[in-house]
Amino acid sequence: MKFKFLCSDLDGTMLSSKSDVSKYLIEQINKIKHETNIILVSARMPSAMHYIQEDLGIKEQPIICYNGALVLSGNTEITSVFIPISVLNQIYLLCKGLNADLGLYYKNEWYVPRTSVRVEKEIKYTKSTPTFQDTDTTLSDWNERKIGAHKIMLMCTKESADELMPILNEKLGALLNLYRSNDTLIEIAPKEVSKLSAIQLLLKDHETLQDVIAFGDNYNDIDMLSNVGCGVAVANAREEVKAISTYITLENTQDGVAHYIAENLVN
Repeated sequence: MKFKFLCSDLDGTMLSSKSDVSKYLIEQINKIKHETNIILVSARMPSAMHYIQEDLGIKEQPIICYNGALVLSGNTEITSVFIPISVLNQIYLLCKGLNADLGLYYKNEWYVPRTSVRVEKEIKYTKSTPTFQDTDTTLSDWNERKIGAHKIMLMCTKESADELMPILNEKLGALLNLYRSNDTLIEIAPKEVSKLSAIQLLLKDHETLQDVIAFGDNYNDIDMLSNVGCGVAVANAREEVKAISTYITLENTQDGVAHYIAENLVN
């Protein structure tokens, strides 16, 4: 079956390294991109996705950022949903006294209170640079600007993440998508958006989710993979992700997405 859209997560899925796509993937995308829309779908900020679009030669395509909270087509915002300042203040209060820094994202802005191993890794892997300023200042500035966060990345220790996650779920779980991406990171997004809801915004009247093939590896990909025409998990994916996927391809470090394209989508 031919698909009109190929939607793929980046980290742990399409990226064969921590930050870049492979030459093999570029070759395979080049073979299908004139008849298939290639949509990057990620928790990343726009600047951390644009260079990948450029490498793949798909700059004219929309991108789904922040797990669906911000969808862009060139300079046009298709949708923009952010966590309001009142909720940000609640999260900040819950983190007080714990070993947890707030990474705050709005469009192409990224604010952190200080550098750390985690921040330096993020700079290296996403090729984006944060503004270093204390969280009080950022929240005060955002309150004046009447904006909020497309994404929050809580950078914790394992112990503080263990403590915070159930508290956040209890107090704010009805308002937020809370996603623990590893032992020390909690990613937070608006409740009303997802990768799947963002993909649906890109479909025209005569198109359906059956026209979409999607690739992913983690919990925030489950909704997307289980509802499109074909959901493909990489072999390094969480077991829960593999369980709901139509197919399982090779690991990301073995160019699983490119391998699947070459075997199944290239004429």
